[in-house]
Amino acid sequence: MADDAGARTGQESGPESNHDRERDAIIQAKLKKGSLKLYELEKELSPVDAIRVRRKFIEEETDTHFENVGIFSIDVERVVKRNCENMIGTIQVPLGVAGPVLVNGGYAAGSFWLPLATTEGALIASVNRGCSAITKAGGAEVRILHDGMTRAPVFATDSIIHAVQVCDWVKAHHNELVVAAESTTSHGKVNDIVTFVAGTSVYVRLEFDTKDAMGMNMVTIASAKVADLIAQGTGARLIALSGNMCTDKKPAAINSIMGRGRSVVAGVALTHEQISTIFKTDARSLFEVNYRKILVGSARAGATGFNAHAANVVAAMFIACGQDAAHAIDGSTCITTIDLTETGVYVAVTMPSLPVGTVGGGTGVDTQQECLKMLGVAGSGTPPGSNAKKLAEIIAAGVLAGELSLLGALAAQHLARAHQQLGRG
Repeated sequence: MADDAGARTGQESGPESNHDRERDAIIQAKLKKGSLKLYELEKELSPVDAIRVRRKFIEEETDTHFENVGIFSIDVERVVKRNCENMIGTIQVPLGVAGPVLVNGGYAAGSFWLPLATTEGALIASVNRGCSAITKAGGAEVRILHDGMTRAPVFATDSIIHAVQVCDWVKAHHNELVVAAESTTSHGKVNDIVTFVAGTSVYVRLEFDTKDAMGMNMVTIASAKVADLIAQGTGARLIALSGNMCTDKKPAAINSIMGRGRSVVAGVALTHEQISTIFKTDARSLFEVNYRKILVGSARAGATGFNAHAANVVAAMFIACGQDAAHAIDGSTCITTIDLTETGVYVAVTMPSLPVGTVGGGTGVDTQQECLKMLGVAGSGTPPGSNAKKLAEIIAAGVLAGELSLLGALAAQHLARAHQQLGRG
């Protein structure tokens, strides 16, 4: 294995021949002169050589020596074409596991080890404790509530009368717009088309079933086709293909209410004994922390999410599994609730906006692909869409574990002590 890893490393000892040295020197001179751009190197060199030469140029430009970013094991030929421009190497994020956690989902059923890529000490230990609690309680109940990726073009109209006419036209030509959108993809299906008006601006929010893809590229291309038809049919001017009513990579109430990506809910019932033995606290203390911190505190702060640290787990699993890390903001719209029961508590997380996929984007990067395989969700599922839904359910179970553990630590007044024991300031 060591030899294999060495064969795939991006760390170079230098050009192998005088010809290579001369070629690199000429290219470096062109880069400094500006007659050759950094993004053009792949036209002149192989991907590995382009990365090395570009890194050398940046080292000289910034007076920095990159000893580690040039070491990697991923297939750079794929990455430079699909995932990263102007590549100079990789950033390594420590990867740990929590679990196993027992999941009783509509798509995910069984015990799973959760891959978490993070530099935050104590996070994985915390999630691990939550996983143990969930498993001892019989597993997390998890279900998909809704599934739909969105894009919302914005149009300018001449007046509010024109704006309403545009909305009426979209409604009247719904079937025609659906056919046009679905003609751009062999996988995506239109779920809904909804219009919104703000003065003379009209927003058309299109929602798609993107199967196992997260789907942003798919819905963008389909929405462009629809937007052209709307402009032609109504005389409205297309201002932007995304008008922020989607809403992508920004906290937004519309995503919390209408959902975006995979909307998922997870819950678990804990007994009084489990609460006492695992979390060293009691049901009423857990309930009060959730009420005063998660609900009242978040409301007083004007937060759009009501949870302890859901984005922590979402971000760590997103990085590990090749998801778009910026969508961790969507995970922060999670709502954590605790109901007191006769036997203890029922803890649940509601995640209305979890944009995940198991094909496309970063899911094909070698290291991330291994994490998806570990979860049994790599590639397209049978039926299509089932793997992405399964991944969403597993992530929701992980978020539930993280919420349980942190709320338990807070209720028992153990948070600072746990960080201090693990050497975290």
